[in-house]
Order: sequence, then structure tokens, then C-alpha cells
Amino acid sequence: MKTIVALPAFAALLSVAVAAERPTLDPAAPYRAERSNPVTYDVDFSAVVTPPYKAKLLRVWLPLPQSDFGQEVAPGTLSSFPMEAKPTIAKEPVFGNKFAYFEFPNPQGAQIVRHRFQVKVWELRWNLDPEKIVAATDWPASFDKYRKSEQQAVVVDERFEKILGEIVPQRGNPLRDMSAVMTWAQENFEYTHTGASLQASSVHALEKRCGHCSDYHGFCAALGRAMGYPTRVTYGINPFPKNSPSHCKLEVFLPPYGWVSFDVSETQQLLAAIKGDADLDEAAKQRLSAAARDRFVRGFRDNTWFIQTRGTDYELAPPAARRAAIVRTIYAEADGVAFREPDPANKKQTEYAWMTVHKYSADKQVTSPFKDIKSLEQAPPASNHN
Repeated sequence: MKTIVALPAFAALLSVAVAAERPTLDPAAPYRAERSNPVTYDVDFSAVVTPPYKAKLLRVWLPLPQSDFGQEVAPGTLSSFPMEAKPTIAKEPVFGNKFAYFEFPNPQGAQIVRHRFQVKVWELRWNLDPEKIVAATDWPASFDKYRKSEQQAVVVDERFEKILGEIVPQRGNPLRDMSAVMTWAQENFEYTHTGASLQASSVHALEKRCGHCSDYHGFCAALGRAMGYPTRVTYGINPFPKNSPSHCKLEVFLPPYGWVSFDVSETQQLLAAIKGDADLDEAAKQRLSAAARDRFVRGFRDNTWFIQTRGTDYELAPPAARRAAIVRTIYAEADGVAFREPDPANKKQTEYAWMTVHKYSADKQVTSPFKDIKSLEQAPPASNHN
């Protein structure tokens, strides 16, 4: 009798043990990172949208940030001026991005949409250990949208397979593979606003070898997918004074850690700043550069950025005239024609379909860890994760 009772119990324990060894493969799972250094921002964010002369219908989609493990968003207020348009709130079904949608019939001149809210943001560190990462081979269908080639932004074709063979000739550990791809981008791409696609275009990055954050991250996302790893571009806001408040990051799903954030372009610029700092001797430059690379490859999301949208190439809610490659600050169209994406950081661009007006107040003094070299001195000791 004891043996008969024990066998099912043993089988149950064995099943639990085996399940515990298998990482959870769920794209909706919360971030699994250590969070610290919270900062609360009062955000006053507006976009001044200029429709064409005699436009019959101006439509504006304003992304609404949502709470997750790395940020808490308090309810805010939405308004418009001079025309009063009551927005509708909706989520698009593919990635769950949330939008406030405004309609302005027969607009006379520029219209302003405004969002005032409060967001609490944490610093996230994943502390990745490559030896603990599992190379999954059987991804659930829920990951398809993060692994397939898209139509506009994260394109994957034979050109990417070819260059991937040069960067990662033999695939192995997922973190080391992705590190090789991201390092290659940092060493071969030039950061520029005058030559950016503004669309997270992997093809633009491959052909031009230049661009800004979305081009870097669209390219790395494409090569990650070419290796079979789920990737996505995440767009958000830097809540400090800058011409263009939008900024994006790359996320890669690395079991058992789940989604992990990497900032390829900002780390490249930080490394360049360290190298060019005349006040640092060579030993200090080497030490700080090693710390910057280690922080980068271990997974890091700063508390001077909050996320607004995830993913690329999706229908807005309600649908626009065409799918959006990405949404940086707003998406707008007049009479079914999408507005040109502005980049106020581009010195050669002086005409804008819209311009953002933004102000942020933090509850404590905070600086961007990608601009403040001293932040690396407080980082955990460097470890061999390359």
C-alpha cells in the first residue's frame, strides 16, 4: 500500500522539479530584474500639430504610458486646444499599446493635444549570467510577433543572414550571440540625426551604417530574430530637457530572465565620451569603459526613461490609414495621409508637421547614467560576461 501511494506522490514531485527547471516562456510575463533608485516625475507633455490648409479631418493618436514592473503611472488628464476634442481611449490588440485618440474636423490652424500625469520610474538591473541562460528551441506561438520579419521596420532577409554569418559564424549562447551583434553595431554604426530613418528600419541601418537609436535597435532586433531569438523595439520618453524627448531601447527575451533591456546607441556614445575625456588618464578610461560594457551586457534600464510603446508594425487603435512602423511621440494624419515624422534634433530640419512641448519635474535630483560618467563608479564590480 505504501508503494502504491508513494508512486503518484513521487511522480508529482518529479513533475514539479522538471517544471521548475524549464523557464517560463510567456511574452506577457513581468520583468525579472532588480529594481532600485525610484524617481517620480510630474510630466506635462503636449504636441502642437499643424494640419495642411483646408484639411477636412485631423486625427491624432497620443500614446499613453502604462504601469509595469519598472514604472507606475498615475491617472492623468487629457485635453486639447483651441478646439475641444474629447479623446477616446483604446488599446491596439497586437502589443497592447494604449492610445488617446483625438479627432479635429475642419481644423483652423494648429491644434494642441496635452497629457499631464505622474510616473514613478525605477532603475532595473538584470545581472545576467550567460551560463544560466537557456537556449529555447520550441517557442510558443505567442512569440511569433517578436520572431518574424515585419513589413516596414524590423525586416529580416538574406542580407541579414549573410552579415550574421560574419558577425556570429557559429551560434551558441544567446547572450554571447546578441552581445556580438550589439558590439558590432557599436563599432560600425555612426550615430546621426541627419541620416536617420526615424522608423526603426533594419534595412536603413544595414545599408547606411548610420542613424539614431531606432536604427541601431531595429538592426539588432533583426539579427536577433535571424538567430531565432524574440526581440522588440520599445519606445519611451527621457524626462529631462532635450530637443527630441523620445528614445528607444532594444529588448531580447532570454530565458529564464525573460525580457531584458539593452541600450546600444547610448552605450556607444557613453564609451565615446569616456574615450574623449581629456581629464581621464588611460587607466581610468579603461576601467570606466569596462564598467560601461559590463553594465550594458548584464541588462540595464535607467530611471531617466519611461516606456510608452512596445513593438513595431501594428494597427493603431482606432486604425489609421496605414499601419505604424513605430510611434515615437504621437502619430497624426490629415484626410488619410500620415504626417512626416519630425526630428527636432536634426539641425537640417526646420519645418515640422508637429512639435512636442514638454516639462518634467523630478522629486529628487537625478542625472542620466548615460551622460554621467560618475554613475559607473557606483556600478557593481565588473565580471566576465562577454
